[in-house]
Amino acid sequence: MALSIDLSGRVALVTGASRGIGREDALALARAGADVALADILLESDASPSATEAASPLAQIMKARGAVFAEATAAEIRGMGRRALAIKMDVTDRDAVRAGVERTARELGSLDILVNNAATLDHVARLEHQRDDLWERDLRVNLTGMFLCTRAAWPLMKARGFGRVITVSSVAGTLGGYGQASYATTKAGVLGFTRSMALEGARHGITVNAVVPGVIATEAFEMTDAGMRQRMIDRTAFRRAGAPADVANAVAFLCSDLASYLTGIALNVSGGIELFTF
Repeated sequence: MALSIDLSGRVALVTGASRGIGREDALALARAGADVALADILLESDASPSATEAASPLAQIMKARGAVFAEATAAEIRGMGRRALAIKMDVTDRDAVRAGVERTARELGSLDILVNNAATLDHVARLEHQRDDLWERDLRVNLTGMFLCTRAAWPLMKARGFGRVITVSSVAGTLGGYGQASYATTKAGVLGFTRSMALEGARHGITVNAVVPGVIATEAFEMTDAGMRQRMIDRTAFRRAGAPADVANAVAFLCSDLASYLTGIALNVSGGIELFTF
């Protein structure tokens, strides 16, 4: 019997969905049959200065370059015959998170899948130059944001006796990252949260799993120094960067019934960067 990823009738909420891995996650879930709410701190139609100022410097650059696609992606998903919403949501704002989850359930009918993808990754400096304000920001976005979104979605999943929570970590969280103390620390914390929630969710039919991307050719990656990009690529077994779709395919699998007996895992989508490569 052929195996396929079928998410028909499921409703997903993806955070940080305006570009990169989050956008591709939303598209992959929709292609598998899910209706999708795409949440992001920035939307194309929101031109207010306050909205841009609240975003990270990297997100501000993406907005200025026109690399914000939440609403366009929602329209693309609707073109597939699925339902889709683009929701402005700051994952560090408890009220905004609660409102986003409630709107998803109200307008799309339920909430079965949560992909905690929103994160900051632009704080790069050696320890003596790590900024207190950016350290605290990274904790709020990468850890507290994931906690708030999961906590808001949890009662809906428990009530249905079904849920799929996906967290997005990073090889920086498993291997460490030079100049990435705040990012690597928060991405390691993602894994502790994932395993704890897997234990709590199991008795309610909720699985909680992490994907651990390596070098992925997102818009942000393409903005880094060319020499640094090549050094990272050379560390992978494949000697190439992965595509956002490589991560999204793993996310779709973990959300499906094919992965119903998997919980608490950290699935590397890394091209073998953690291997002894020479």
